[in-house]
Amino acid sequence: MAEALLNSLYGDRFEAESAGLEPGTLNPLAVKAMRERGIDISHHQTKDVFEFFKSGRRYSYVITVCDEANGERCPIFPGIAAKLHWGFEDPSSFTGTDAERLEQTILARNQMEKKIREWVSSLPR
Repeated sequence: MAEALLNSLYGDRFEAESAGLEPGTLNPLAVKAMRERGIDISHHQTKDVFEFFKSGRRYSYVITVCDEANGERCPIFPGIAAKLHWGFEDPSSFTGTDAERLEQTILARNQMEKKIREWVSSLPR
């Protein structure tokens, strides 16, 4: 969700790529939450962060959005100007009915969007 939000809001300034420690299937509730925001991520594929690391890609920023325990497992990317950690709950861990889990996913999406907007507004133009 963070990748899609950053690219949607600030694609003129950034090109975000998202990957996980244990990529799996795209969370359908994340797809619904983003669709509600007008962003279609249904065609996105989950990716493995270690593939990005092994490819030697260079980044100005690496932003982790997982919980603290998993944030420590992320690889160190060469040439990074800044590494940031923004801990958000993983929507795949939410419990309850589908409606309750969707509500929690929307809350996580809104928190991500707020953090992204705050971060970008703090950067020099």
